[in-house]
Amino acid sequence: MQQSSAVIRSRRVVLPDGERPADVLIRDGRIERLGAYGSLTGAELTDLGDTALLPGLVDTHVHVNEPGRTEWEGFATATRAAAAGGVTTIIDMPLNSIPPTTTVAGLAAKRRAAHGQTWVDLGFWGGAVPGNTAELQGLHEEGAFGFKSFLSPSGVDEFGHLGPAELTGALTEQARLGALAIIHAEDPDELASAPQLPGSHYRDFLASRPASAESAAVARLLATARRTGARVHILHVSSADVLPLLARARADGVRVTAETCPHYLTLAAEEIPDGDTAYKCCPPIRDEANRDRLWAALANGEFIGIVSDHSPATSELKLRQEDGGSGDFAKAWGGIASLQLGLPAIWTEARRRGHQLADVVRWMAAGPAELVGLTGTKGGIAVGCDADLVAFDPEGSFTVDPAGLQHRNPVTPYAGRTLTGIVRTTWLRGRRVDVAAEPFGRQLRRPQLS
Repeated sequence: MQQSSAVIRSRRVVLPDGERPADVLIRDGRIERLGAYGSLTGAELTDLGDTALLPGLVDTHVHVNEPGRTEWEGFATATRAAAAGGVTTIIDMPLNSIPPTTTVAGLAAKRRAAHGQTWVDLGFWGGAVPGNTAELQGLHEEGAFGFKSFLSPSGVDEFGHLGPAELTGALTEQARLGALAIIHAEDPDELASAPQLPGSHYRDFLASRPASAESAAVARLLATARRTGARVHILHVSSADVLPLLARARADGVRVTAETCPHYLTLAAEEIPDGDTAYKCCPPIRDEANRDRLWAALANGEFIGIVSDHSPATSELKLRQEDGGSGDFAKAWGGIASLQLGLPAIWTEARRRGHQLADVVRWMAAGPAELVGLTGTKGGIAVGCDADLVAFDPEGSFTVDPAGLQHRNPVTPYAGRTLTGIVRTTWLRGRRVDVAAEPFGRQLRRPQLS
């Protein structure tokens, strides 16, 4: 049974106003008080010494795929991976499961599938697809955190993409509801006109998903958001070329935010081996100069956060040459599996670039929590927040062994890389998460914001 009160102390507690030695008093799953290091008492004491104490990360972009494609990933495996990686809240994407979360019935199916098998807290996005505008109000009232749409084919038949008129209709309805629209922004015409060369050369795949496809789609989306008044969020920005478009739109009063992902910030096209389709994702990993521009934008506050876009698939679908596949980037399923590795991957690169743990917390906990309205409950070590906490050794290092990952399929582009930063313990609402024990994660609903 959970202790009524506990204290966790560290000489490196990352608080909203910076890092300092502190005690954190937890009562009944929430942070009740913060005090000077060594000043508070509770029924249970954990002294981390120089191991840092971070808030649990909030990952608002996770493809769990259950029900329907649970062989790709499932709630049990995904949430164990999240906990092992210091992530205590995930929001599940509405596609790749069957049924997709495009109806109230689809959301109910997701909730039934997740019941009793989540090691972290879990919420759900709805989907806005052709023909389901009438479903959006019901999904909104049932607690969906917002609505995902594609502006180009999603890759699965049951989740269609929105054309210009359909996008206008969907955003008009979401503006009426006060809902958040989250958008995969690549332009289908730009993609269709790009060279489509099958084969194992990464450079050919990269040419098939040009930066111009992101820019064209973002420009169209922003124009539609301006007309409809909708609040929009650009998913997984890979191209820094879209950043000036976002800045101009914000200056014009458009309510727009954007995210990027660990793979765009830590990997680069120049280092991707031909045939290694573990690196395939859409939009793609671009060159090193583009990566530097993304980091500059992150430092300037142009992204609300960093989220994983954890989108795994079976080894057979990835077609990796080392697994006996063709290594054909055009045919391989796209998606990076990184839920467990995002924190050390980002910390490794952020530290090299002179950033602090407080920056990483802002990008990976506070920012995503703000995006989905969970500030004050998740994403920070502050009085009143859930005691979702992570003991993180920022000096430790490890080499990624896919066999040690918790997600269902051990395929990752980080295999063999040495990363800095080790998650030692994860607490969810003050309780240590043990992935070998019974899960106690909760299902979340969108907060009712005033």
